[in-house]
Amino acid sequence: MRRVLLCLFIAASTLMAGCLGDGGEIFSGQKTAPIFDDYVLIDEAGHGDPREFITIDLRTNETTNTTWAVFNKDYGGNCCEHYIATTIEGDIMNIGGEYPVYSEDRGHTWDTYIPGVLPDTQCRTFVPTNPGQEGLGEGSIVQATNGDIISMTWFPYIGADGKIDKFYAILYDDSEEEWCYNRITEPFYDRSWQVEVVGPISSSLGSGDWASIVVSNFWHQTQDAGGQISVDGLNYYPFQFANRGGGDPTIELDLNFTESDLPAYYDVNKPHKEMRSFPFPSGGLLFPNYYDNGNAAYMDTTLSWNELEVQFPSEYCQIDTSGAIHCVKNSGTNFTHFLSFDGATTWQNYTYEMGEVSSGIEEWEFQANGELDLFVLNIRYQSTEGPDVDMVYHVRGYSDDMSPDTLTYIGQGDLDSTSGAGNDIRFDFASLAILADGGVVVAFHDSTDPDPLFAVELELPQY
Repeated sequence: MRRVLLCLFIAASTLMAGCLGDGGEIFSGQKTAPIFDDYVLIDEAGHGDPREFITIDLRTNETTNTTWAVFNKDYGGNCCEHYIATTIEGDIMNIGGEYPVYSEDRGHTWDTYIPGVLPDTQCRTFVPTNPGQEGLGEGSIVQATNGDIISMTWFPYIGADGKIDKFYAILYDDSEEEWCYNRITEPFYDRSWQVEVVGPISSSLGSGDWASIVVSNFWHQTQDAGGQISVDGLNYYPFQFANRGGGDPTIELDLNFTESDLPAYYDVNKPHKEMRSFPFPSGGLLFPNYYDNGNAAYMDTTLSWNELEVQFPSEYCQIDTSGAIHCVKNSGTNFTHFLSFDGATTWQNYTYEMGEVSSGIEEWEFQANGELDLFVLNIRYQSTEGPDVDMVYHVRGYSDDMSPDTLTYIGQGDLDSTSGAGNDIRFDFASLAILADGGVVVAFHDSTDPDPLFAVELELPQY
C-alpha cells in the first residue's frame, strides 16, 4: 500500500509538470475514457515472470496495472547492465554480457550466438572466454540499414594476471544469413557505444554498405580521444574525433526527409544516447551540437570530418522514419523533448519537470518510432523519498501532441543503485528499445534481483 500511495503521490506531482513551448498544459478540461480501456494483450502466451506495473493515464489521472514480462541477467545481461536493441523483424537483442542474446518471439524463446556453436564455416574463428569467466563481458549491438547486425563485445580482466583485454567484433551478415567474428588486438577500455555510418562507404580503409564506429565509454567520457572504425564489421582501426575547436571543412546538408526517404531501419538503428550521434539518411553520421560554437560535426561517406552550420538544441538526437528529428536535453531534474519536422529549422518542445519528486537523475534514455508515431522517455531518478525509481513515459501521436499520455512505474522503486566500478549495487546505464508492434523493452533495477532486470511490455493500445 505504501508503494501504491507513493506512486500516486509522484504521479500527482508530475501530472501538471510538462508544458508545451507555447504554455499549453496536459489537461484539456475534457473528460475522456482512459487510454488503457482500449489496451489489448498483444502476447497471450504465458511468460515465466509476468509482473504488473502501475500505469497512469496522464489525461484522465486514472490508474491501472499493466502487464510486463521480466527477464534477469541470464538473458544477455551481466551484474550491472543490459544493452537492449530491436530489429525491424521484431527481434529483441541484448548484449549486456559477453555474447549477443536474441529472441524472435517477444521473449518466449532465446538464442545465444556463441562462437564455435552456431554455423560459421566461412568466418573466422577464435577462442571464447575462459571457462568460469562468463558474465564479465559487455558489448553493444545495432541493426544496420541493410539488415546486417553490427556488434562488439569487450572481455576485461581475462588471463592469468587479470589484465588482458579481449575485444571481439561480431557481425550478422544478412545476405549470407550467418554470424562472423574476429578478435581485435587493440586494447579497448570499458563498455562500448556503437553506431552505423550510412553508406555506401568509399574510404582509405575500404568500401562497404556502411561503416561501424565503436567508442569506449572511458575514452568518450574522459578524453573524446576516438575509438575504432570498420567498413566490414569485423576489422576495426583506430580513429580520432574532430577537434571541437573547429577547422574542418564547412558543408551544407539537406536535413529534410520524408517517409519515402527512410526505410524501417531508422526506427531501430538509434544508438545509445551516449554515442551522441545518429546515422544520416543520405549518407554519413551526424554529431549534433559538437563543436565549441554549437555547430554539428558530420562524418561523410569517405569517413572524413566536416562542420555543419546547424544548431541542434542538444547533443542527444535521433531521426525516425517519419523524418522527424527528436532531441532531448536534461537540465537538472528537468527534461525537454525538442521536435522538428523541417530539418532542424524550427523546433517544438515539451518539458518534463520533476523537481518536486526527484533529488537527482541517475540514468535516462529515449527513443522514437515514426511508423507508430510513438516517443518514449525512460528515466531512473533518485526519489526524494530515498530509493531510485524507474519510469517510462509514452507519447502516442507525438506529431499532433507532444504531451505524454501515460506514465508507467517499472519495478518496485525500492532500491538505491549507482553506476561505476566499486559500487556494491550497480545500474550502469539506462537501456531502451521499441518493438515493431509498439511494445517497449526497458532495463530497470529493484530489490527483487541482485542484478539489473529488463521488462517487455505486453499490453498495448490497438494501433
